[in-house]
Amino acid sequence: MSVAVRPSALLSRTAGFAAASAALVLVFVSAGSPVPLYNTYRAEDGLTNADLGVATAVYLVAAAVSLLVLGRLSDHLGRRPVGIGALAGSALGLVVLLGVDGLAPLAAGRALQGLSTGLASSALGAFAVDCAPPHPRWLPAVVTSAAPMLGIPLGALASGALVDHGPAPRHLGYAVVIALLVAAAVLLALSPETVPRTTVRRAAASLRPRVHVPAGAGRPLLAVAGVVLATWSLGGFYQAFGPSIAADQLGSRASLTAAAVFSSFTLFSVLGGPLTARFRPERAVRVAVVLYAVCVAGILLALRAGEVVPFLAVSLVAGVVQGAAQTGGMRTLLVRAGPADRAGLLSTVFLLNYSCAAVPSLVAGRLTGTSTMLQIACGYGVLVLVGVLLAVVLSRPAAPVPTGSALGER
Repeated sequence: MSVAVRPSALLSRTAGFAAASAALVLVFVSAGSPVPLYNTYRAEDGLTNADLGVATAVYLVAAAVSLLVLGRLSDHLGRRPVGIGALAGSALGLVVLLGVDGLAPLAAGRALQGLSTGLASSALGAFAVDCAPPHPRWLPAVVTSAAPMLGIPLGALASGALVDHGPAPRHLGYAVVIALLVAAAVLLALSPETVPRTTVRRAAASLRPRVHVPAGAGRPLLAVAGVVLATWSLGGFYQAFGPSIAADQLGSRASLTAAAVFSSFTLFSVLGGPLTARFRPERAVRVAVVLYAVCVAGILLALRAGEVVPFLAVSLVAGVVQGAAQTGGMRTLLVRAGPADRAGLLSTVFLLNYSCAAVPSLVAGRLTGTSTMLQIACGYGVLVLVGVLLAVVLSRPAAPVPTGSALGER
C-alpha cells in the first residue's frame, strides 16, 4: 500500500527540475575534485600510478554496486530523501579526503564518492526526468547523460585552479564543494516530491540486486552498451591517468594542466545533445560514434608526438562527439520508460557506464609497471573500436512504441 505524494514544497516542479539537475551535477563535481591532487599525492605521500589506478577502480566499482543494489530505492522512499542522502554521502567522502596521507584514506574517500554518485545517478536523475518541462524534448536525455561528463571536469578544473593558486591546496577545493553540496541539499528539500512513498517491506525488497530493462528496450540498450564501452572506458583512462599523462607524456606537472588534460575529454560533451536534436536518435548515434573513432585516432597520434595543444584540441572535439552519441542513445531508451521504469533504467545504464570504466582501469593499473602510457592508451583504442562497431551494427530504428508509454509523448 502506498501513501499519497506530499504536496508541501516551496519550489515549483520547474524549479525542482533545476534543483535536481544542479544537485546531480554537483555530486559529479565532487567526484572530479580529487583528480588534480593525484600528482601531489604521488610527490608528497608516495602513491604510485598503480595506486591511483586502484583508487579510481574502487570509485567506479562502488558506484556500480550502489546502482545495482540501491538503484530503485527512490521508487519507494521518494526521490527527495534519497537524493539528499546521496549529497550527504558525497560530502562525507570529501571529509575523508581531507586527511589523505596514503592509499587507504584515498580509496575510502573515493569509495564513499562512488556509492554517492551511484545513488545520485538513479535518484536525482529520475527526479530531474520527473520534473522536466515538456519542451525541449531532448532536455531530460541531455541532463541524465551529460551530468557526469560536465560535473567531473568542472570539479577537476576548479580544484586544479585552487591547488595551483589558492591557499591550503590540499583542502580548499574540498571545503568549497562541501559547502555547495549542503546548499544543494537545502534546495532539494524545498522541491516537490514526485513519487509516492511505499511500505518498508517493498523498499527492502528493492535492495535485491536487479538489472532493469523496460519492455522493448533490449536492442537499444545493447547499442547504448557499445557507446558506453567506447566512451566511458577511455574516460576512465583520463580519470585514472590524466595527471600522469600530463607529467610523463606531455611534460607538465602543473595541477591545472593535469586537470585540463583530464577535463578536455568530457568538458564540452553537454553540447553534443543540442547539436543533434533534429536528428533521429539512432542516426545521431551512428554518425557520432564514427566521428568519435576518428577523434580517438587523433588523440593517440597526439599522445605519441607528446604535443599538448593538439592533444587537448582533439580531446575537446571527442568530448562533443561522445556527448552526441550518449544523448542519442539515452533518447532511444527514455522514450521507452514510463515513470515506474525511470530509476531502474537509469541505474542499468549507469551500471554499464561504471563497469566499462572500472574493469579496464583495474587492468591498466596492473600494467603501469611494465607498459608505457602510450601502450596503455592503444589498448583503450582497441576497446573504443569494439564499442563503435557494436553501436553502429545495433543502432537501427526500432518498432513504434505504444502511445502513452513514453517519456517523449507527454
